[in-house]
Amino acid sequence: MNKETNALMAAATPVLFVLLWSTGFIGTKYVLNGAEPLTYLTVRMIVAASIMGVIVLLTRPAWPDRAGIGHNIVAGLLVQGLYLAGTVLAIAHQVPVGLSAIIPGLQPILTSILASRFLGERVTPLQWGGLVLGLGGVLLVLHGRPMSGNAGWGWAASGLSLVTITIGTLYQKRFCGGTDWRAGSFIQQSAAMVMLGIGAFLFETRVIHWTTEFVLSVAWLAIVLSIGTVGLLYWLLRRQASSQVASLFSLVPAVTALMAYVLFGEKLDAVAIVGMVACGAAVLLVNRAKA
Repeated sequence: MNKETNALMAAATPVLFVLLWSTGFIGTKYVLNGAEPLTYLTVRMIVAASIMGVIVLLTRPAWPDRAGIGHNIVAGLLVQGLYLAGTVLAIAHQVPVGLSAIIPGLQPILTSILASRFLGERVTPLQWGGLVLGLGGVLLVLHGRPMSGNAGWGWAASGLSLVTITIGTLYQKRFCGGTDWRAGSFIQQSAAMVMLGIGAFLFETRVIHWTTEFVLSVAWLAIVLSIGTVGLLYWLLRRQASSQVASLFSLVPAVTALMAYVLFGEKLDAVAIVGMVACGAAVLLVNRAKA
């Protein structure tokens, strides 16, 4: 690729990533009409792992050694398994779709703290200012929302998604950067498939309503999200600092909320809009401030 193409990809990929990642929360709303959370996720991982298995068989990428396989299994359980389980369970427990991305949107703060501690990435004062601004924006969005009862379990599930996506992306950058994306994706999705399948067998009825809505939603979430968007995430992690990549997640709540407003009629009050603007400003600060 020439320099112009590389520059265009570098500029477009973060925007595309945020848009596609946000559709994951929207698609979950549709897919839960056809199956319970872990059952749906198991189907999603079966589809994604099967497609990647065919790609691996046809292209025969370099395979990681035993340690590399182990690292990819851990990354898959965190990013493809526990993170997704947390976000889906949040929506299933009555957290509005437009707000389901809020807690995972705190990822930049947690990532910067952990990255500075374990990866040696220096976070500048301006970046810290952006991260604090992003936290303030998220808190504004959460202001006045119910946090108890069934919704409380949903917010707890969102907390699980925050912790696992943060640790998972850092782990991916630290231990899986040298793995071919095709082999790595297949290993990670297969590991998540096994874990989620066990969870569905233990805790759910595993009844699936094979409606057109369910099939199309699973196809989008498995192919575009689990393969395409996760691939974009790992592409970004190879080329940018962890704190800069994580800052993109501050934009996801606002984009998700706008999509939920258009598709489901979920309202945005003035305080929430101010909070989302603050999150966007925080992203600009973190991405422009080079460590």
